[in-house]
Amino acid sequence: MHRALELAGCARGRTSPNPLVGALVVHDGEIVGEGYHQRAGTPHAEVDALRAAGALARGGILYVNLEPCNHYGRTPPCSEAIIAAGIVEVHMAMLDPNPIVNGQGRARLEQAGIRTVVGECAAEAADLNEAFVTWITAGRPFVIAKFACSLDGKIATRTGESRWISGEAARQRVHELRDTADALLVGANTVIADDPLLTTRLPGREVHHPLRVIADSRGRIPLEARAFDPALPGKTSVAATPAFPVERREALRQRGIEVLTLPADAQGRVDLRALLAELGRREVTSLLVEGGGTLLESFFRAHLVDKLLCFIAPLLIGGREAPSALSGEGVAHLSEAPRLERLHVEQVGVDILVSGYPRWPD
Repeated sequence: MHRALELAGCARGRTSPNPLVGALVVHDGEIVGEGYHQRAGTPHAEVDALRAAGALARGGILYVNLEPCNHYGRTPPCSEAIIAAGIVEVHMAMLDPNPIVNGQGRARLEQAGIRTVVGECAAEAADLNEAFVTWITAGRPFVIAKFACSLDGKIATRTGESRWISGEAARQRVHELRDTADALLVGANTVIADDPLLTTRLPGREVHHPLRVIADSRGRIPLEARAFDPALPGKTSVAATPAFPVERREALRQRGIEVLTLPADAQGRVDLRALLAELGRREVTSLLVEGGGTLLESFFRAHLVDKLLCFIAPLLIGGREAPSALSGEGVAHLSEAPRLERLHVEQVGVDILVSGYPRWPD
């Protein structure tokens, strides 16, 4: 099962909106066929592994990290392919949370006389497909909040200088995150201050450019911003409110940039729940929120962050005017503050990466 999970991970960032799935066939104690789902519309992992095993699949055991499907989608049901191949036992790490699959694939296999086992490496399997699970059950993308800060929690100096707080290795890790995310989101203030490209840059390899989403409720970003360059790879969308000027919307449309008009919240900013719902409808399963402080604080205040990645640089900035990773009023009492669970700490170059899953007090 660990090998099945490893195979599934080979397609990170490439299968959306489908899950990451790896499979292998064992015959007489030997692996005789391996496969993984490469992208939506291509054969599923089980079919890939069965084809690799050929005649040796008959009488074999299949290991897969997610329950085989039992319905016609972009491809035929995997359950029928498994039955036809003569597999006698199927181990699946977890059932598929998709309502049109959940439990039905397993039931069909057992109906055909195939023994099934569920639960081996279940936690690892759930982590691997945390984005898919959130999207298929909640109808919105899995939200990853990311920021880089100094030891004292500053994301820039009092003059606005922020390049570069984190080191080269940490910046490369961010591009690796972009390579696996369906979309990334920044606020208007970040674009105005830093004028970022928001592309994926990993030299020497083919990369995935996530959908660039810029929250600009009233149309404050200059049209000359680099993120609006029509020559950039990938697509850019602007999340706006009805206050966004019509003429600016048309100017962006001519650059090939879509403006999503969404409801405004109480502060006149883009309603984040409405934005996530719209992205979910567009089959965006994972969203990397890269800042700045106002946008990040809004996500935390709305309890919409599923995972946090914080790169901490070994430097001190100080100053009352220097912006913090989370702006706004903040919590009034420590009892209101979210705490990270399933904490993981690692060194990335000269920086420390702290990651975890926020848990808000009841």
